[in-house]
Amino acid sequence: MLSESQPSFKVSESALIASHLMMPQDANIQGNVYGGTILKLMDEIAGVVATRHCRKNVVTASIDQMSFLKPVYIGNLLILKASVNYVGTTSLEVGVRIEAEDLHSGSVVHTGSSYMTFVALDEQGRPSVVPQIVPETTFEKRRYEEARARRAKRLESSKASSVQA
Repeated sequence: MLSESQPSFKVSESALIASHLMMPQDANIQGNVYGGTILKLMDEIAGVVATRHCRKNVVTASIDQMSFLKPVYIGNLLILKASVNYVGTTSLEVGVRIEAEDLHSGSVVHTGSSYMTFVALDEQGRPSVVPQIVPETTFEKRRYEEARARRAKRLESSKASSVQA
């Protein structure tokens, strides 16, 4: 996990929580917020977290399955919580949890989660080494191990796809 020669950072050093009030332009005529609006906000916060961790330009390489668990409505406060789960050599996984708060009742519901992989780029736009991550809490360590397993599965799936092509 950690290398003596590479810099490393705590999960908390790049983690973010952001909120956005959902307005009519964010939704369809029934008042349900567009999934694309939510995905855009997820990509933005995850990209900022990845950039804060690397202090380099990053690009989105993949988004793991995104399931919309509950609807988000006009007037809800969309809350996005993002942090680095795992770091490879030139890529890192950022987990994003999405919640919606009804500002009148105060109820908060988990509306979705996703894992997004980013690749760090050097000044010439080539993949660049990423600083390591230091998971400290039991929760962060669990997320690190789960992310490592997802990465192995993605790599295996990628190998299988390239052999079939």
